[in-house]
Amino acid sequence: MLLQQGTVADRILEAVRCAPGCELDDLELRLPDLTWNQVFLAIDRLSRTGQVRVTAKGLGVYTVRLPTKDSPGRSKQPSRHVPLRKEKRAA
Repeated sequence: MLLQQGTVADRILEAVRCAPGCELDDLELRLPDLTWNQVFLAIDRLSRTGQVRVTAKGLGVYTVRLPTKDSPGRSKQPSRHVPLRKEKRAA
């Protein structure tokens, strides 16, 4: 179990380190005290700054992993990251 300390981004990065290639929705389950919105917004920011890579696995399913040494964090080239689509969740 992860410690409850640290910023949302730090906690998400640690969760991704422990489970590389995990699905976006799995991160919410790994961090039960965070809302889906908190996880989504943090992943969006981390992806835009090159701290994580988000890949579409299927319709509405995304995997999250840390960038490799071969993939630069933030380059001057246009971003190729997959834009996340916010989906409404049934209550």
